[in-house]
Amino acid sequence: MYRSAAKRLLPYSSFSVKQCLQASRLPITRPRFRFLSSATSDPPFPNGFNTTTSSSSTQTDEFRNPSDSGASRRTTPRANYEEEQARVLAASLLHVFRLGWTEAAMIAGARDAGVSPSIVGSIPQKEAALVEYFMDECLQKLIDTIDSGNLQLQDLVPSERIAKLVKCRLELQAPYISKWPQALSIQAQPSNFPTSFKQRAMLVDELWHAVSDEGDGNGVDWYLKRTVLGGIYSTTEVYMLTDKSPDFNDTWVFLNQRVRDAFDLKKTFQEVKYFAEAVGAGMGGTFQGFMKKG
Repeated sequence: MYRSAAKRLLPYSSFSVKQCLQASRLPITRPRFRFLSSATSDPPFPNGFNTTTSSSSTQTDEFRNPSDSGASRRTTPRANYEEEQARVLAASLLHVFRLGWTEAAMIAGARDAGVSPSIVGSIPQKEAALVEYFMDECLQKLIDTIDSGNLQLQDLVPSERIAKLVKCRLELQAPYISKWPQALSIQAQPSNFPTSFKQRAMLVDELWHAVSDEGDGNGVDWYLKRTVLGGIYSTTEVYMLTDKSPDFNDTWVFLNQRVRDAFDLKKTFQEVKYFAEAVGAGMGGTFQGFMKKG
């Protein structure tokens, strides 16, 4: 079920899941830290946290200086925008509720940011850039929440950790749920798919690391876990689009069931693996006996 779900998520990709994950693993499996030389004054993010600019002049691959206010903060690789472009994208999110993921929302955001609307023309892929910026901000918010310890993941079993983390991430886009089908359509366009796939791969990898997954990064198990979790996330995300229950309660019930199914599937894979090893050992012994007789 999850393999077919994963395939449906990749209708435009000419790469295999394994190839795409390999291509994006370097920035994923070794989270990078960036130096933030100064605080930003971006408009507040609708979900309750401030956006940060991605200007290359304020970021390097180092820990933030301990003398700065606050502890070191993990950040993820993301698209680089000029300071004014980042301000426009941040302000544009406030207009997505009414105008959708459109150039019109970006023009309104530019006016709010005190920048000429003509700057929208300098932002590559416009609407896709707005969705990409939002996805980056959500991932950063998730990382900050994980690192804060407020989720108390240490008190939960792995299946409960996964369900809680996926719920935490999807709740960030709940305010945009009426406009999210448009965002998914933008992400699925062939020109935008590589970026959207990489962002989702980064998200899934961050989720597994938060669950304290230390599996072999070169084995099939590494890819299998991320493919299954990606399927859980995506199917729950789609289910959420049609959920009319209070506070998306039906979505969280659906999510919990999918996670339980996945862990049952993991047990099945383990049983098959042990069986195959036993059969292989038995066949190896039989073959050696046959050769000795020969």
